[in-house]
Amino acid sequence: MENLEKAEAVQRMQDHIQRHLREAITLHELSICAGYSPFHCVRVFREMTGRTPFEYIRALRLSRAAMELRDEQARIIDVALEFVFDSQEGFTRAFSREFGITPARYRKDPKPIRLFMPYPTLNRYLYFRKGETDMEKKPAANTVFVQVIERPERKLILKRGVRAEDYFTYCEEVGCEIWGLLCSVREALYEPVGLWLPDVLIRPGTSRYVQGVEVPADYSGKVPEELEVISLPPCRMMVFQGPPYDDERFEEAITDLWEAMKTYNPELYGFRWADEDAPRFQMEPQGWRGYIEGRPVRPVNR
Repeated sequence: MENLEKAEAVQRMQDHIQRHLREAITLHELSICAGYSPFHCVRVFREMTGRTPFEYIRALRLSRAAMELRDEQARIIDVALEFVFDSQEGFTRAFSREFGITPARYRKDPKPIRLFMPYPTLNRYLYFRKGETDMEKKPAANTVFVQVIERPERKLILKRGVRAEDYFTYCEEVGCEIWGLLCSVREALYEPVGLWLPDVLIRPGTSRYVQGVEVPADYSGKVPEELEVISLPPCRMMVFQGPPYDDERFEEAITDLWEAMKTYNPELYGFRWADEDAPRFQMEPQGWRGYIEGRPVRPVNR
């Protein structure tokens, strides 16, 4: 149970940081959340996340500040103070070290940057335990909301892997940090997603599972060298949304929805699966909204 206890302690610290990101946060507060001494708190946090608590807090504050500069056109000094920096000069130095661009230049021309988008430690730990925890499992979801939506012609900015078949094998190959880069694309039509590409879009020697973000068909903005852009034709997507769930049970929520999709017959509603038309996608698992996944369809008469 030792590693589970560590993951739970770090998750409590992450939750506290999330709630108080725009306030001063002390190591004493985090140690109370974790139930460890301040020294042990720092050691365990770094072991589970790869950063000390204050490296984590600073990276997260700078990333949220960057999004405000991109979307709100706020004054730099106001953003600096909102995210607990003592001065505009200190904020500018930290921002430039983190992203390789000054906040003033970024606000004027918000090119994609590698935002820090941390993943819940407890979720990651429970996934890799592959169901070995002694938590009581909830019964499978019995309510799934389904709708068909139209996707226009568009482009996809993506990063390919080599052999990845799902989120975690992708992160092992590519790294989880790519998500932050995708989140920084201002012209995005929707939030970033994980996608399973149809055969026609898979390049030799690359993975079926990728991560990307959709942008307008006429997008001509900057694309980092490590990413590429492909065009996607108009399509219909049948989107499945499961019920809300506790965040630590995200793997069960995904499995439950997959089981529902396996037995779902779209022909009863005038559609057939069309996996050759477009990528199947999954949205970031967030318990408050339920797990969401989309699969391409066509009317049965086509």
